[in-house]
Amino acid sequence: MCGNAEAARFAIEKKRSDCPTAELLFVERTNNHIPNPQIHRLILKSKISPCLWFDHQAEDAARFYIGIFKDAKITAISHYGEAGKEQHGRPPGSVMTVAFELNGQSFTALNGGPHFRFNEAISLQIECETQEEVDYHWEKLADGGPPEAQMCGWVKDKFGLSWQVVPKILPKLLSDPNSAKSQRAMEAMLQMKKLDIEGLQRAFAG
Repeated sequence: MCGNAEAARFAIEKKRSDCPTAELLFVERTNNHIPNPQIHRLILKSKISPCLWFDHQAEDAARFYIGIFKDAKITAISHYGEAGKEQHGRPPGSVMTVAFELNGQSFTALNGGPHFRFNEAISLQIECETQEEVDYHWEKLADGGPPEAQMCGWVKDKFGLSWQVVPKILPKLLSDPNSAKSQRAMEAMLQMKKLDIEGLQRAFAG
C-alpha cells in the first residue's frame, strides 16, 4: 500500500505541470491517497455553473436570457447524435446543450425531455443597484410568465424558471439590529410583488 501511495505521489508530481485536474483526481482516488495541497488548489479553482433542464426549449431559453442581460452570450451549442438514442430518445441533429453566460456567470441549458420541471426550490437571484434595474429585469423576466407566481420579489419566467429580483439594499434593511425597523421592512416586502426600494426604505424608517 505504501509503495502504491509513493508511486501515486511521484506520478502526480511528474504530471502536475501539464496534467488536467480530472486526471490528477483520478490518480489520487484510484490509489486511495488523500489529495495533496496541489490537488486542493486545483479543486478550489474548479468553476461551478448551473445546468438547467428543459424539455426541448434549451436554445429558445438561452436566447431569451441573453436578450435580457447586457453582458451575455452563447458560447457553444452541442447536438444529439445516434449514440445513446435508445436512452435519450432525442432526434439526431437536435440541440442537446447550449452553453451561455450572463454577466460572467456560466450556465448550461440541456434538452432532456419532459421528465423534470422547474419549481421554486431553486431560483436565480439578481442583485440590483437601482429601482430602474429592478423594473427592467422584472418586466423582461415576467413577460409570458404566470402572474400568480409573482410575490415578494419572486418572478417566474415563461419557461418556468424562478428568479428573485432583489435590491442590493434589501439584506441590510432586513438584518438591521433594530428589530422594529427590520420587521417593518419585512412586512412591507410581504405586501409587494415587484420590490419597491423607496417603499421598503419608508417602511424601515417608520
